[in-house]
Amino acid sequence: MFNIDWAHFTPGTAILGGALIGAAAGAMALGGGKIAGISGIFGGAISEAMQGKSPTAWRLWFLGGLIAASFIWVMFRPVPGAHYGDSWPLIAVGGLIVGFGTRLGSGCASGHGVCGLSRFSPRSMAAVGTFIGMGMVTTFVMRHLLGGA
Repeated sequence: MFNIDWAHFTPGTAILGGALIGAAAGAMALGGGKIAGISGIFGGAISEAMQGKSPTAWRLWFLGGLIAASFIWVMFRPVPGAHYGDSWPLIAVGGLIVGFGTRLGSGCASGHGVCGLSRFSPRSMAAVGTFIGMGMVTTFVMRHLLGGA
């Protein structure tokens, strides 16, 4: 399980991060007619590669920026008290399950939650409701039925 020391939570950085995500999603939509859904961008790059084509440059830059920004942030501003209690293989399996779910649901939280809800997409509203509902069920099961922290 991932834990954060909430005594050190800084809402300013959360607000700034949200504003940057919104600005990037808006810039992609208005500037290029693209949806800033990470699973769609990643899936598109994989699909292009599987067809023997070189993935579109903007997809590679977008994905590379996500990875680079994560490392840069951790180097200069690590999350205080954050640690993972589960094994890396379990985290990897969880990531693969989430990836499967995003393909099954035709998008992830960034595509449906940020871009779809802002366009009042009924499909995105249903998807986000499902994400939140299943998160609540999973948390209840993990904490109350399986005895986790």
